[in-house]
Amino acid sequence: MLPIAMAGGIIFHDIMDYLAVLSPYLIFIMLLITYCKVNPAEFRITRLSWMLLSVQIIGGIIIYLLLQPLGETLAQAGFICMFCPTATAAPVITGMLGGSVPRLATFSLVSNFSVAIMAPVLFTLIGAHGHSAELSFINVAALISLKVVPLILGPLAVAMAIKVTVPRFHKAIATRQGLSFYIWAVSLFIVVGKAVSYVIAHIGQPGASGTLMLSIAGISLIVCCLQFYIGRKIGYRYGDRIAGAQGLGQKNTVLAIWMALTFLNPVASIGPAAYVAWQNTINSLQLWFKAKKDAQHDDKSRLTNS
Repeated sequence: MLPIAMAGGIIFHDIMDYLAVLSPYLIFIMLLITYCKVNPAEFRITRLSWMLLSVQIIGGIIIYLLLQPLGETLAQAGFICMFCPTATAAPVITGMLGGSVPRLATFSLVSNFSVAIMAPVLFTLIGAHGHSAELSFINVAALISLKVVPLILGPLAVAMAIKVTVPRFHKAIATRQGLSFYIWAVSLFIVVGKAVSYVIAHIGQPGASGTLMLSIAGISLIVCCLQFYIGRKIGYRYGDRIAGAQGLGQKNTVLAIWMALTFLNPVASIGPAAYVAWQNTINSLQLWFKAKKDAQHDDKSRLTNS
């Protein structure tokens, strides 16, 4: 289903401007379904969160410095792909893969708040472009926070309110976690379509040569694979490979594109646009292997019982 959703997004990218308005609502519903399954007492910051955050921020700076000799735009693209916070939908995918939803949801909050605080400093050091150079630290932090924090905390607050006021409905939602997968497939269809439309619109613009765009897409792929790999290694050390991999590898690409367009060289936003395809290809493969492994386990169980 997920490759079909991605292919559909590519084919029907022309209509995504009409559907893009649905994305925040789809993410909200996915998170609401996921949060109905978890216990709020399990939300706590652990060493896993701090380790992932260190790689996200320090790694972004290192990537920028390593790529700068190859060109400022390429360096900014690599930086934003690494520095960008965890996707708001990452807890949903983590739950589907069997990881700890509370751990990932906690890190998602830490990651997004940290970006809101650190972004003004780092964007200033890198060199803000256009009107964004005139924005104050507080304004930049507020702009970023307003884009992500309500979408993270809102579903959690609603889930807790439903648990207190309508417990039977809360339980009904908690037992229907499979719905998140189908909602995510629709969301993926829209996000991929928007990314394709965005890339097509930038082809031929000043400073966006074909060679540079391909180079940025290649750097985006390398950074994506690197983050999933490092995140899995860190997660293994602290007891949850899945939460580690998704926390570091699955990014809020919509926010990354907006930050690049607003604060950096707009051409650098090709990086997170390409990251959409890379991270969701990895997510699709992970879910496919998980389903295949579960099916094999079920077959073995049936043989054992018979």
